[in-house]
Amino acid sequence: MMPPKTKKTSPQEKSYEKAYAELQEIVMKLESGGTSLEEALALYERGRVLAKACTELLDKAELRIRKLGSPPDAEKADDPKEYDLGHDPLSE
Repeated sequence: MMPPKTKKTSPQEKSYEKAYAELQEIVMKLESGGTSLEEALALYERGRVLAKACTELLDKAELRIRKLGSPPDAEKADDPKEYDLGHDPLSE
């Protein structure tokens, strides 16, 4: 009789830190070798899902930071071309 599989947490339900830590573990296992082809493929697939989740979490964090740093009247403008990047406020 096979042991029951443990339910893996969805990457979307994990914090960035936990998803990244799991991704690091997967990379170490793959780099160390000694896994069967099936296990290596399963680890690779899980790693891809985790990498995508980490990227999405970082993108969301970056967007929040940009919104916090934008002028109040620029909240509607998500296009970075809308900002005057040539203006140096320190030169005034």
